[in-house]
Amino acid sequence: MFTMNSSLNNESSIKKQERPFVSILIPVWNEVDNIEGCVESVRKQSYPKELIEILIADGMSEDGTRQKLGEFIGLDGRIRMYDNPGQIVPTGMNILLRQVKGDVIIRVDGHCLIARDYVEKCVNYLMKDGIVAVGGPMRTIESSFTGKAISLAQSSKFGVGNSSFRTESGKTKYVDTVPFPAYRKSLIDHVGLYDEELVRNQDDEYNYRIRSRGYSVLLAEDVRSTYFSRSSFRKLWRQYFQYGFYKVRVLQKHPGQMSLRQFVPFLFVLGFLFLFVLAMITSWGWLALMSMILLYLIVNLAYSIQLAFKHGFENLLRLPIAFAILHTAYGLGFIFGLFRFWNRWGDKEGQVPKF
Repeated sequence: MFTMNSSLNNESSIKKQERPFVSILIPVWNEVDNIEGCVESVRKQSYPKELIEILIADGMSEDGTRQKLGEFIGLDGRIRMYDNPGQIVPTGMNILLRQVKGDVIIRVDGHCLIARDYVEKCVNYLMKDGIVAVGGPMRTIESSFTGKAISLAQSSKFGVGNSSFRTESGKTKYVDTVPFPAYRKSLIDHVGLYDEELVRNQDDEYNYRIRSRGYSVLLAEDVRSTYFSRSSFRKLWRQYFQYGFYKVRVLQKHPGQMSLRQFVPFLFVLGFLFLFVLAMITSWGWLALMSMILLYLIVNLAYSIQLAFKHGFENLLRLPIAFAILHTAYGLGFIFGLFRFWNRWGDKEGQVPKF
Protein backbone atom coordinates (compact mmCIF):
# COMPACT_ATOMS: atom_id res chain seq x y z
CA MET A 1 0.00 0.00 0.00
CA PHE A 2 1.34 3.40 -0.98
CA THR A 3 0.47 6.25 1.35
CA MET A 4 0.99 9.98 1.20
CA ASN A 5 0.11 12.99 3.29
CA SER A 6 -2.26 14.94 1.09
CA SER A 7 -5.22 17.23 1.55
CA LEU A 8 -6.84 15.33 -1.28
CA ASN A 9 -7.12 12.22 0.88
CA ASN A 10 -10.30 13.64 2.34
CA GLU A 11 -11.34 15.73 -0.68
CA SER A 12 -11.47 13.11 -3.42
CA SER A 13 -14.78 12.66 -5.16
CA ILE A 14 -13.94 9.00 -5.85
CA LYS A 15 -16.06 6.75 -3.68
CA LYS A 16 -14.57 3.39 -2.87
CA GLN A 17 -17.85 1.52 -3.06
CA GLU A 18 -18.50 2.48 -6.70
CA ARG A 19 -16.51 2.79 -9.89
CA PRO A 20 -15.86 6.38 -10.99
CA PHE A 21 -16.69 7.84 -14.39
CA VAL A 22 -13.52 8.22 -16.50
CA SER A 23 -12.67 10.90 -19.08
CA ILE A 24 -9.95 9.90 -21.56
CA LEU A 25 -8.34 12.91 -23.25
CA ILE A 26 -6.43 12.56 -26.55
CA PRO A 27 -4.73 15.64 -28.06
CA VAL A 28 -3.67 14.89 -31.67
CA TRP A 29 -2.26 16.55 -34.74
CA ASN A 30 -1.50 14.79 -38.03
CA GLU A 31 -1.56 11.27 -36.57
CA VAL A 32 -3.13 9.44 -39.52
CA ASP A 33 -0.68 6.54 -39.28
CA ASN A 34 -1.33 5.85 -35.59
CA ILE A 35 -4.72 7.25 -34.67
CA GLU A 36 -6.73 4.17 -35.57
CA GLY A 37 -4.71 1.89 -33.30
CA CYS A 38 -4.74 4.47 -30.52
CA VAL A 39 -8.51 4.99 -30.53
CA GLU A 40 -9.20 1.26 -30.83
CA SER A 41 -7.02 0.57 -27.79
CA VAL A 42 -9.08 3.14 -25.86
CA ARG A 43 -12.44 1.88 -27.12
CA LYS A 44 -11.69 -1.74 -26.17
CA GLN A 45 -10.86 -1.15 -22.52
CA SER A 46 -11.98 -3.75 -19.97
CA TYR A 47 -13.48 -0.97 -17.84
CA PRO A 48 -17.28 -0.61 -18.23
CA LYS A 49 -18.01 1.21 -21.48
CA GLU A 50 -20.84 3.25 -19.95
CA LEU A 51 -18.35 4.76 -17.48
CA ILE A 52 -15.96 6.11 -20.14
CA GLU A 53 -16.06 9.20 -22.33
CA ILE A 54 -13.42 9.79 -25.02
CA LEU A 55 -12.60 13.42 -25.78
CA ILE A 56 -10.26 14.25 -28.67
CA ALA A 57 -8.72 17.65 -29.46
CA ASP A 58 -7.54 17.80 -33.06
CA GLY A 59 -5.00 20.46 -33.99
CA MET A 60 -6.61 21.05 -37.39
CA SER A 61 -4.93 17.98 -38.93
CA GLU A 62 -4.34 17.99 -42.68
CA ASP A 63 -3.27 14.38 -43.25
CA GLY A 64 -6.57 12.52 -42.98
CA THR A 65 -6.64 12.25 -39.18
CA ARG A 66 -9.90 14.22 -38.95
CA GLN A 67 -11.59 11.95 -41.46
CA LYS A 68 -10.63 8.86 -39.48
CA LEU A 69 -11.85 10.47 -36.28
CA GLY A 70 -15.14 11.26 -37.97
CA GLU A 71 -15.56 7.58 -38.77
CA PHE A 72 -14.96 6.66 -35.12
CA ILE A 73 -17.47 9.24 -33.94
CA GLY A 74 -20.07 7.57 -36.14
CA LEU A 75 -19.27 4.19 -34.59
CA ASP A 76 -19.02 5.15 -30.93
CA GLY A 77 -21.22 7.72 -29.23
CA ARG A 78 -18.74 8.08 -26.38
CA ILE A 79 -16.31 9.93 -28.67
CA ARG A 80 -16.43 13.71 -29.03
CA MET A 81 -13.98 15.80 -31.05
CA TYR A 82 -13.04 19.43 -30.49
CA ASP A 83 -10.97 21.78 -32.66
CA ASN A 84 -7.60 22.82 -31.25
CA PRO A 85 -6.48 25.93 -33.20
CA GLY A 86 -3.37 26.16 -31.02
CA GLN A 87 -2.20 22.84 -32.51
CA ILE A 88 -0.07 21.88 -29.52
CA VAL A 89 -0.68 19.48 -26.64
CA PRO A 90 -1.21 22.03 -23.82
CA THR A 91 -3.87 23.99 -25.72
CA GLY A 92 -5.59 20.75 -26.68
CA MET A 93 -5.53 19.41 -23.12
CA ASN A 94 -6.93 22.65 -21.73
CA ILE A 95 -9.80 22.62 -24.24
CA LEU A 96 -10.66 19.08 -23.18
CA LEU A 97 -10.23 19.63 -19.44
CA ARG A 98 -12.97 22.25 -19.61
CA GLN A 99 -15.34 19.62 -21.05
CA VAL A 100 -14.76 16.57 -18.83
CA LYS A 101 -17.44 14.86 -16.80
CA GLY A 102 -15.25 12.24 -15.13
CA ASP A 103 -13.88 11.91 -11.62
CA VAL A 104 -10.76 10.36 -13.19
CA ILE A 105 -8.84 12.02 -16.05
CA ILE A 106 -6.49 9.98 -18.26
CA ARG A 107 -4.32 11.57 -20.93
CA VAL A 108 -3.46 9.43 -23.97
CA ASP A 109 -1.33 10.46 -26.96
CA GLY A 110 -2.27 9.76 -30.57
CA HIS A 111 0.94 7.82 -31.19
CA CYS A 112 0.52 5.29 -28.40
CA LEU A 113 -1.48 2.20 -27.49
CA ILE A 114 -2.68 1.51 -23.97
CA ALA A 115 -3.12 -1.99 -22.56
CA ARG A 116 -6.68 -3.33 -22.44
CA ASP A 117 -6.73 -3.05 -18.63
CA TYR A 118 -5.03 0.37 -18.52
CA VAL A 119 -8.07 2.29 -17.33
CA GLU A 120 -9.11 -0.36 -14.84
CA LYS A 121 -5.68 -0.54 -13.23
CA CYS A 122 -5.29 3.23 -13.09
CA VAL A 123 -8.68 3.54 -11.40
CA ASN A 124 -7.80 0.80 -8.90
CA TYR A 125 -4.68 2.72 -7.87
CA LEU A 126 -6.49 6.05 -7.66
CA MET A 127 -9.11 4.55 -5.34
CA LYS A 128 -6.39 3.82 -2.80
CA ASP A 129 -5.76 6.35 -0.05
CA GLY A 130 -3.08 8.88 -0.92
CA ILE A 131 -2.68 8.09 -4.63
CA VAL A 132 -3.82 10.95 -6.85
CA ALA A 133 -1.62 10.52 -9.97
CA VAL A 134 -0.45 7.32 -11.64
CA GLY A 135 1.11 6.03 -14.85
CA GLY A 136 3.33 3.17 -15.89
CA PRO A 137 6.40 2.11 -17.86
CA MET A 138 6.29 2.72 -21.59
CA ARG A 139 7.53 0.27 -24.23
CA THR A 140 8.92 2.10 -27.27
CA ILE A 141 8.59 0.38 -30.67
CA GLU A 142 8.68 1.06 -34.41
CA SER A 143 8.44 -1.20 -37.43
CA SER A 144 11.07 0.39 -39.73
CA PHE A 145 14.81 -0.28 -39.37
CA THR A 146 15.55 3.34 -38.49
CA GLY A 147 12.61 3.53 -36.13
CA LYS A 148 13.66 0.36 -34.34
CA ALA A 149 17.14 1.74 -33.71
CA ILE A 150 15.58 4.95 -32.41
CA SER A 151 13.26 3.03 -30.07
CA LEU A 152 16.18 1.01 -28.70
CA ALA A 153 18.21 4.17 -28.08
CA GLN A 154 15.24 5.83 -26.33
CA SER A 155 14.90 2.82 -24.03
CA SER A 156 18.59 2.89 -23.03
CA LYS A 157 20.07 4.69 -20.05
CA PHE A 158 22.93 5.86 -22.27
CA GLY A 159 20.34 7.42 -24.55
CA VAL A 160 17.98 9.07 -22.06
CA GLY A 161 19.59 8.74 -18.63
CA ASN A 162 17.59 7.54 -15.65
CA SER A 163 14.16 8.23 -17.14
CA SER A 164 12.33 5.55 -15.16
CA PHE A 165 9.28 5.09 -17.36
CA ARG A 166 11.51 4.52 -20.44
CA THR A 167 14.29 2.40 -18.99
CA GLU A 168 12.80 0.46 -16.07
CA SER A 169 10.11 -2.19 -15.69
CA GLY A 170 9.02 -4.44 -12.86
CA LYS A 171 9.22 -1.62 -10.31
CA THR A 172 6.48 0.37 -8.61
CA LYS A 173 7.72 3.60 -7.08
CA TYR A 174 7.21 7.34 -6.88
CA VAL A 175 8.88 9.25 -9.73
CA ASP A 176 9.20 12.74 -11.20
CA THR A 177 6.90 12.14 -14.17
CA VAL A 178 5.04 9.44 -16.11
CA PRO A 179 3.65 9.17 -19.64
CA PHE A 180 -0.10 9.06 -20.28
CA PRO A 181 -0.98 9.83 -16.64
CA ALA A 182 -4.24 9.25 -14.80
CA TYR A 183 -5.28 11.91 -12.29
CA ARG A 184 -8.07 12.41 -9.84
CA LYS A 185 -10.22 15.26 -11.13
CA SER A 186 -9.98 16.87 -7.70
CA LEU A 187 -6.21 17.08 -8.23
CA ILE A 188 -6.66 18.80 -11.61
CA ASP A 189 -9.02 21.30 -9.97
CA HIS A 190 -6.33 22.09 -7.41
CA VAL A 191 -3.26 22.23 -9.68
CA GLY A 192 -4.93 23.94 -12.65
CA LEU A 193 -4.53 23.78 -16.42
CA TYR A 194 -1.48 23.11 -18.60
CA ASP A 195 1.11 25.76 -19.45
CA GLU A 196 0.35 26.76 -23.06
CA GLU A 197 3.84 28.17 -23.59
CA LEU A 198 5.43 24.72 -23.57
CA VAL A 199 5.33 23.01 -26.95
CA ARG A 200 7.37 20.25 -25.30
CA ASN A 201 8.00 19.22 -21.67
CA GLN A 202 4.45 20.11 -20.64
CA ASP A 203 4.05 16.82 -18.73
CA ASP A 204 7.31 17.36 -16.84
CA GLU A 205 6.21 20.85 -15.85
CA TYR A 206 2.71 19.77 -14.88
CA ASN A 207 3.87 16.84 -12.77
CA TYR A 208 6.38 19.11 -11.04
CA ARG A 209 3.54 21.45 -10.11
CA ILE A 210 1.76 18.43 -8.65
CA ARG A 211 4.79 17.43 -6.60
CA SER A 212 5.52 21.00 -5.51
CA ARG A 213 2.09 21.06 -3.87
CA GLY A 214 2.94 18.06 -1.72
CA TYR A 215 1.48 15.26 -3.85
CA SER A 216 3.28 12.35 -5.50
CA VAL A 217 3.30 10.71 -8.92
CA LEU A 218 3.24 6.91 -8.90
CA LEU A 219 4.91 4.71 -11.53
CA ALA A 220 3.00 1.41 -11.35
CA GLU A 221 4.76 -1.52 -13.01
CA ASP A 222 1.51 -3.18 -14.15
CA VAL A 223 0.11 -0.09 -15.92
CA ARG A 224 1.41 -0.64 -19.45
CA SER A 225 1.49 1.31 -22.70
CA THR A 226 3.26 1.19 -26.04
CA TYR A 227 4.71 4.27 -27.74
CA PHE A 228 5.58 4.56 -31.43
CA SER A 229 8.95 6.27 -31.76
CA ARG A 230 9.85 8.69 -34.52
CA SER A 231 10.46 6.86 -37.78
CA SER A 232 13.31 9.00 -39.13
CA PHE A 233 16.43 10.68 -37.81
CA ARG A 234 15.12 14.05 -39.04
CA LYS A 235 11.96 13.73 -36.93
CA LEU A 236 14.00 12.54 -33.94
CA TRP A 237 16.31 15.55 -34.24
CA ARG A 238 13.37 17.95 -34.30
CA GLN A 239 11.73 16.24 -31.31
CA TYR A 240 14.80 16.34 -29.07
CA PHE A 241 15.88 19.80 -30.17
CA GLN A 242 12.48 21.02 -28.98
CA TYR A 243 12.86 19.06 -25.73
CA GLY A 244 16.11 20.89 -24.99
CA PHE A 245 14.79 24.26 -26.21
CA TYR A 246 11.69 24.33 -24.01
CA LYS A 247 13.46 22.75 -21.05
CA VAL A 248 15.07 26.17 -20.56
CA ARG A 249 11.64 27.67 -19.81
CA VAL A 250 10.91 24.86 -17.37
CA LEU A 251 14.24 25.61 -15.67
CA GLN A 252 13.40 29.30 -15.45
CA LYS A 253 10.01 28.60 -13.87
CA HIS A 254 10.90 25.60 -11.71
CA PRO A 255 14.66 25.22 -11.03
CA GLY A 256 13.90 22.34 -8.66
CA GLN A 257 12.40 20.29 -11.48
CA MET A 258 15.77 19.81 -13.14
CA SER A 259 17.90 16.74 -12.49
CA LEU A 260 21.58 16.22 -13.36
CA ARG A 261 20.81 14.01 -16.36
CA GLN A 262 18.95 16.88 -18.02
CA PHE A 263 22.10 19.03 -18.00
CA VAL A 264 24.44 16.36 -19.38
CA PRO A 265 23.62 16.84 -23.12
CA PHE A 266 23.96 20.61 -22.71
CA LEU A 267 27.35 20.27 -21.01
CA PHE A 268 28.45 17.75 -23.63
CA VAL A 269 27.65 20.05 -26.56
CA LEU A 270 28.99 23.10 -24.72
CA GLY A 271 32.26 21.26 -24.07
CA PHE A 272 32.50 20.27 -27.72
CA LEU A 273 31.91 23.85 -28.88
CA PHE A 274 34.44 25.20 -26.39
CA LEU A 275 37.12 22.77 -27.58
CA PHE A 276 36.28 23.55 -31.21
CA VAL A 277 36.89 27.27 -30.61
CA LEU A 278 40.04 26.41 -28.66
CA ALA A 279 41.26 24.31 -31.58
CA MET A 280 40.97 27.36 -33.83
CA ILE A 281 43.39 29.37 -31.72
CA THR A 282 45.78 26.86 -30.13
CA SER A 283 47.76 23.92 -31.42
CA TRP A 284 46.87 21.65 -28.51
CA GLY A 285 43.18 22.47 -28.83
CA TRP A 286 42.88 20.02 -31.75
CA LEU A 287 44.29 17.24 -29.60
CA ALA A 288 41.76 17.94 -26.84
CA LEU A 289 38.91 18.13 -29.35
CA MET A 290 39.89 14.89 -31.12
CA SER A 291 40.30 13.16 -27.75
CA MET A 292 36.78 14.16 -26.70
CA ILE A 293 35.29 13.02 -30.01
CA LEU A 294 37.19 9.71 -29.88
CA LEU A 295 36.13 9.03 -26.29
CA TYR A 296 32.47 9.71 -27.15
CA LEU A 297 32.63 7.49 -30.23
CA ILE A 298 34.13 4.63 -28.20
CA VAL A 299 31.44 4.85 -25.51
CA ASN A 300 28.70 5.28 -28.09
CA LEU A 301 29.89 2.28 -30.08
CA ALA A 302 30.23 0.14 -26.95
CA TYR A 303 26.60 0.75 -25.97
CA SER A 304 25.49 0.26 -29.57
CA ILE A 305 27.22 -3.13 -29.78
CA GLN A 306 25.73 -4.15 -26.44
CA LEU A 307 22.21 -3.36 -27.67
CA ALA A 308 22.88 -4.99 -31.04
CA PHE A 309 23.85 -8.24 -29.27
CA LYS A 310 20.46 -8.26 -27.53
CA HIS A 311 18.22 -7.01 -30.29
CA GLY A 312 19.91 -7.83 -33.61
CA PHE A 313 23.01 -6.63 -35.44
CA GLU A 314 20.90 -5.10 -38.19
CA ASN A 315 20.57 -2.16 -35.76
CA LEU A 316 24.31 -1.63 -35.28
CA LEU A 317 24.85 0.93 -38.04
CA ARG A 318 21.89 3.09 -36.97
CA LEU A 319 22.23 2.95 -33.19
CA PRO A 320 25.32 5.24 -32.96
CA ILE A 321 23.51 7.83 -35.09
CA ALA A 322 20.40 7.63 -32.92
CA PHE A 323 22.43 8.07 -29.72
CA ALA A 324 24.34 11.01 -31.19
CA ILE A 325 21.10 12.74 -32.20
CA LEU A 326 19.53 12.24 -28.76
CA HIS A 327 22.52 13.90 -27.12
CA THR A 328 23.46 16.65 -29.58
CA ALA A 329 19.94 17.73 -30.58
CA TYR A 330 18.87 18.11 -26.93
CA GLY A 331 22.10 19.91 -26.03
CA LEU A 332 21.92 22.31 -28.97
CA GLY A 333 18.24 22.93 -28.31
CA PHE A 334 19.08 23.87 -24.72
CA ILE A 335 21.78 26.31 -25.90
CA PHE A 336 19.41 27.92 -28.40
CA GLY A 337 16.80 28.12 -25.65
CA LEU A 338 19.21 29.99 -23.39
CA PHE A 339 19.67 32.59 -26.13
CA ARG A 340 15.99 32.75 -27.04
CA PHE A 341 14.76 33.10 -23.46
CA TRP A 342 17.72 35.06 -22.06
CA ASN A 343 15.44 37.80 -20.69
CA ARG A 344 12.81 35.50 -19.15
CA TRP A 345 14.55 34.45 -15.92
CA GLY A 346 12.22 36.59 -13.86
CA ASP A 347 9.09 35.27 -15.57
CA LYS A 348 7.93 32.24 -13.63
CA GLU A 349 4.24 32.48 -14.53
CA GLY A 350 4.23 31.16 -18.07
CA GLN A 351 0.88 30.86 -19.84
CA VAL A 352 -1.40 28.87 -17.54
CA PRO A 353 -4.99 29.97 -18.26
CA LYS A 354 -7.83 29.86 -15.78
CA PHE A 355 -10.55 27.21 -15.88
